[in-house]
Amino acid sequence: MSPILSNLFLHYVFDRWMQKHHPDIPFERYADDAICHCKTLAQVQQLRAALEQRFAECHLELRPQKTRVVCCKDDDRRGTYLDHSFDFLGYTFRPRRSKNRWGKFFISFTPAVSNKAAKAMRHTLRSWALHNRSDKSLEDLARMFNPVVQGWINYFASFYKSALYPTLRHVDQVLARWAARKYKKLHRHPRRAQHWLARVARTRPGLFAHWKLVQPTVG
Repeated sequence: MSPILSNLFLHYVFDRWMQKHHPDIPFERYADDAICHCKTLAQVQQLRAALEQRFAECHLELRPQKTRVVCCKDDDRRGTYLDHSFDFLGYTFRPRRSKNRWGKFFISFTPAVSNKAAKAMRHTLRSWALHNRSDKSLEDLARMFNPVVQGWINYFASFYKSALYPTLRHVDQVLARWAARKYKKLHRHPRRAQHWLARVARTRPGLFAHWKLVQPTVG
């Protein structure tokens, strides 16, 4: 019930109030997390004071440890502030080195999969306990886990997809350990298992969802 109550309550406490009193400040909100886009530090300070008052009137308060001023630093915004990054909906937004269509590098403030989200995905991989699935074939594993991996790709590869590659390569590490346990010729030979998986990926690149983005590596 908590997310439902948050959405109902904050729709009036925050969303409608912002639209009425600060229509010039864009914002996004999901449950009890929100981002407000201010143009100046003075505007930030004014809005924060107004929000604290508004929330107090509604018997709520802003969480001090989560309410922060973040400078969206890039080549055009070079101010010096304490914070230059924040997490929202599984993404970390921070300055990153990017390349435009003419091959020129520049700094942009862009999102990529957060460390917390990547850790949660690796935890999910461990929960599959592939070392106990020697009775399954590689095709069985693909059918079982492709929907989950494809879901990760659909969501987290939309922005700065290279940040997702280490997690996808971790899938291959888990598959290589599964192969080393299943096949006697690969037992206790981790590099040989990696080579075997890489050969399968080259001949059947569509078997696992993530092989369309990144191929297994050896070493």
